[in-house]
Amino acid sequence: MAKRGSRDKELLDLFERAGKNAAAAAVVLDTLLGSIPDVAKLSERVLEAEQEGDRITHAILRKLDTASKPYQDVGDLHTLASAVDDIVDHSEEAADMIGRYGIEAPMVQASELGGILAEAAAEVAGALKDLRKGNDLTSRIVELHRLENEGDRVSREGLGALFAGGIDPMVVIRWKDVYESLEKAVDACEGVAHALETLTLRRGSA
Repeated sequence: MAKRGSRDKELLDLFERAGKNAAAAAVVLDTLLGSIPDVAKLSERVLEAEQEGDRITHAILRKLDTASKPYQDVGDLHTLASAVDDIVDHSEEAADMIGRYGIEAPMVQASELGGILAEAAAEVAGALKDLRKGNDLTSRIVELHRLENEGDRVSREGLGALFAGGIDPMVVIRWKDVYESLEKAVDACEGVAHALETLTLRRGSA
């Protein structure tokens, strides 16, 4: 993919669309985590983003799997597509749980984690745009690793607050599930960073 033909441009355009969609889903989820009374409307928007993400991912995989001339780094591109899709899947899972479990009030740490996810997904979108443009990805990758570490810290603090006592056990269980989905979404952002690292290393040595 060093010499970019029309098929490579189409593929990279799809990846950029996937990144923008993931970032949009994360922004809506971040808003939802601070505005739980609006959960029905906002979770529907996250679901729409998840469905759009599935369509884009299927288009990417179809292009990779049906290419008359196989892509040299097809496995890395598969991994990258799956990681981006996971961001939206886990975001939708968290939004759905908040509505399904009838959670009525936000938690400070969950709102903070939603903000971290929104930042990380924006970095993913920027990285995939840079990938299309052929720009250096180092700073994006470093920032994604930093945000994942920050997300781990906030998630631990949130779980600690849940188990500190005085909270209904059912509320604890419900929020624990939400935290797990949020953390998986942030982890998926770092998964994108890992996939991009591998992809750029292979291309650099090719």
